[in-house]
Amino acid sequence: MPYLSSGVLEWIEMTDLLTLAGITASGKFLLTEVLGDLAKEALEDYVKDFLKDSLSETLAMSAPLPLKKAVAESLKAFLELFQDELEYNGLPGALIHHEYAKPLKRLLKDREIKQFLGRAFEHDVKRLEGDVLQAKWQSMAAPKLPEGFDWAQLAKQYVRQVKGLIRGDDTLRQLLELHYQEQQRETLDEILGVPVSFDLKQYQETLREKFGQIKLESLDTTGSAYNDLRLWNIFVAQNVRECEAFTQQLYELPKAQLLQLQAQGEIDALLALDALESQRKTYLERPIEPVFEVVGPETSSRQVVILGDPGSGKSTLLQYMALDWAEKPLSALKHQPIPILIELRLYAQDKQAKNCNDFLEYYHQGNTACRLNQRALHELLQSGNAIALFDGIDEVFEPTLREAVVNDIHRFSNCYPSLQIIVTSRWLGYKAETLRNAGFRHFMLQDLDDQQITDFIERWHHLTFREAQAAERIRKRDRLQRAIHDSKAIHELAGNPLLLTMMAILNRTQELPRDRARLYDRASEVLLHQWDVEAKLLENTQLQHWSIDVRDKQAMLRKVAYHMQASTEGSAGNVISRADLEKILTDYLKTIEVEQARAVAKVMIEQLRARNFILCSLGADCYAFVHRTFLEYFCAAEIVWQFEKERKYEVSHLKKNIYGQHFQEEAWDEVLRLIAGLIDPRFVGEIIDYLMEQKLDYLDFCRRTYEFFSIIDGTIAFGLNLYLPKTGMSHLILAAHCLIEVRNRHEVGNCDGLLLQLLQQSVLQQHPYSLADETIATILGLIALVWPHPATLDWLKDRAQNDDHSDVRSSAVQELAQGWKNDPNTLTLLKRPGIAKQ
Repeated sequence: MPYLSSGVLEWIEMTDLLTLAGITASGKFLLTEVLGDLAKEALEDYVKDFLKDSLSETLAMSAPLPLKKAVAESLKAFLELFQDELEYNGLPGALIHHEYAKPLKRLLKDREIKQFLGRAFEHDVKRLEGDVLQAKWQSMAAPKLPEGFDWAQLAKQYVRQVKGLIRGDDTLRQLLELHYQEQQRETLDEILGVPVSFDLKQYQETLREKFGQIKLESLDTTGSAYNDLRLWNIFVAQNVRECEAFTQQLYELPKAQLLQLQAQGEIDALLALDALESQRKTYLERPIEPVFEVVGPETSSRQVVILGDPGSGKSTLLQYMALDWAEKPLSALKHQPIPILIELRLYAQDKQAKNCNDFLEYYHQGNTACRLNQRALHELLQSGNAIALFDGIDEVFEPTLREAVVNDIHRFSNCYPSLQIIVTSRWLGYKAETLRNAGFRHFMLQDLDDQQITDFIERWHHLTFREAQAAERIRKRDRLQRAIHDSKAIHELAGNPLLLTMMAILNRTQELPRDRARLYDRASEVLLHQWDVEAKLLENTQLQHWSIDVRDKQAMLRKVAYHMQASTEGSAGNVISRADLEKILTDYLKTIEVEQARAVAKVMIEQLRARNFILCSLGADCYAFVHRTFLEYFCAAEIVWQFEKERKYEVSHLKKNIYGQHFQEEAWDEVLRLIAGLIDPRFVGEIIDYLMEQKLDYLDFCRRTYEFFSIIDGTIAFGLNLYLPKTGMSHLILAAHCLIEVRNRHEVGNCDGLLLQLLQQSVLQQHPYSLADETIATILGLIALVWPHPATLDWLKDRAQNDDHSDVRSSAVQELAQGWKNDPNTLTLLKRPGIAKQ
């Protein structure tokens, strides 16, 4: 029965949806009430969703008005059939209006139902299942329909009316016929070799085969269970911090480097001083979050960029997310988004070779392990039942191509706005503006924290030692954990997942941290396999007969590191110009009689720019070690090489010109300690004697302890690399650290007794300057570590009870609690009221 909605004026104001459907003010109430509400939305978007499976976007754009009219008339037909069913079952018009108008509006706004009703326009669809409509109605908790309400009959009649609309509209019929012909051509392509749809089981297997096993091919894994390791079992989720427009590491580069990067377009415009400090403060105030709270299925952040250092776990994160899906049984995948993982370096290669224009074409016919039909993939992405994982913007090295790939990601996000998208990149060379403006949130991947490191070590040793090796497993596990805890340098490296994995492997046969130089040496051997110069040289037939092995590469890196560390800016920045790098490589290649040495050096630098973990390109024709530890190790190794192998200087030069000049500089601290661990112990004894004789220059002390900052063209750089001396004790502290590096203490002579005496006296006398709390704690910690005998225990007990300085008493208590916690007398002492408060 006809029914007018409340107010003729409201009906008159409704947009053209009612007009297109040919509805008058006296039409059935559901038509005016429901379509009137739908008319308030963007009609173009509604039509696009409605016909997405029936017409390609190109065809739909060619005739917008006829399509709007067809959608309006089909909705009119559906609503009339719905009201007819209710009236047939005896419901009066007033009740129908009151009970069913609002749920019908929700039903027709549902994307799934829009697409379901739009299927009636497809060429080969003769019927629609009424069960779909019934299930959706029930899931909406809509009012109960009469028992005689027949969804199947409604769906059947609806299809018939839509087919009648098509027959009566020549333009609509021609558009649908063209779309059908396009589908036929795609079907022919599929018959020629591309699968019609997803084979989920096969796709799962492909992901497991490609990403499931940890890649350890270049490491010595003899006699271990590493071949059975799976990323699925060993992965430890890290944390992230939102970084927006600010990348802290970027502003730690030298001024000249920043200006060159900006001039060459490698980075966005540098922030002004006030903006930089504001961004820095905002970044540090951001909470550190578990990564899966940011990229997990329940997150509100649908579009995310994860930034990080080389080897920080960016690719591993995406691979694990894909494996998380691949490891599930098929029965559990119904509501699990399908991961579409694209390695951008491979995509860029195909794009550059004109094999594909976009990501759908790439998966359809590109260089992928498992091809996915383009149409089926498009439908999947539009449904939102997928997650797009784009790995490694930084691995697209050519800037113009990299920009094109970023634009492809931007367009992709526009085409599938409801899809979850995650992108990874190294922070250096990444320009955030394009994706930030597209709504992507940016997060910086954090180093593994102490708990995550412990978790990884526990899992690693559990999986790589057999049951019969339980005692050895525990011993090696504890040894690695102690090494990371006791050595600042190793602790810093352990935050990087790649380097932590190397530590876990090398710990099986090496003792850390005393043998950390061996760790760095072995790690460099492994990483230098990625510097595959030979493969590059084969591209040039004139250079084919030259072979440059790992030892040559290490020798070149030693010279590079020594140049960087010994230069005037060695302590201020880990950076070397391309010109200096090319000269160092060329000069070395000449020493091993490589013809065309400069040409070979250029090839090697290009390989460094393309892909390497030890040295990386900073852009603007500058390079750096990816982690300062490698710079320090190779510098120390070069000094030892010159001293022991080349005999360039005597031990007196080593003492005066290396230790004497740099013992107060923090940037040289690890280098000097590594040298002590690499040379003959008797020379270490001489160095320790020399250090104990040193006196701090007061003027130099004042200069070095003055905290300063400098303004660099709108940026601010604090004096982070200045060394604040341990208040006159840096020579003795370094001497103790050098003694720790020596495996056989008897070979260093009698210096250790005198060194202990000097350290104890410095604590007792607080001379020549009042010692800072940190310095006191450092000295007492060294005394307990280097001389862990009964006399030390007695001395620490005396300090804990009788020293005049509260800082000394407190530090002594801490060392007793840590180093002698199992000693019954110590426990009794620590329980005393006055001591327990320390």
